[in-house]
Amino acid sequence: MKKIILVAILIATATTFAQRKRYKNITEKNGKIGIGTKVPDALLTVKGQIHTQEVLVDLQGAVAPDYVFEDYFEGSSLLLPTYKFPSLKEVGLFIKKNHHLPGVPSAEKLSIEGMRLKEMNLLLLQKIEELMLYTLEQQQQIDHLKEAVKKIEE
Repeated sequence: MKKIILVAILIATATTFAQRKRYKNITEKNGKIGIGTKVPDALLTVKGQIHTQEVLVDLQGAVAPDYVFEDYFEGSSLLLPTYKFPSLKEVGLFIKKNHHLPGVPSAEKLSIEGMRLKEMNLLLLQKIEELMLYTLEQQQQIDHLKEAVKKIEE
């Protein structure tokens, strides 16, 4: 009986050490899990690459950028009252002065602070919606010019 207990303790000890060695890059500190770090600073901190098939991000109060269209077509936005659709001239002047898009963090700031994916994805969607409106305006101008040229040629 003593031999059986001794073997069981030996197996349990060996399994425990084997598991620790197996997960040597995982740390738990103050209820936070770290992978690739000994100092996790969030519920889950990963220092390194993550391979996944999908990431679901909850908006949790963030506003999807439909406010761009709302402001453009209605003159203001209830979704985000502080948003004002910038003219292409305003955007051009901002880019010339700052060397990045309005509202988008500079490369320097991103290199220091990193980026939050939810915020950046919403910001990029805002820029896509603005670009779509600029493109539609330009197409209207092109169509108008085509009609004017056609009338002159007739």
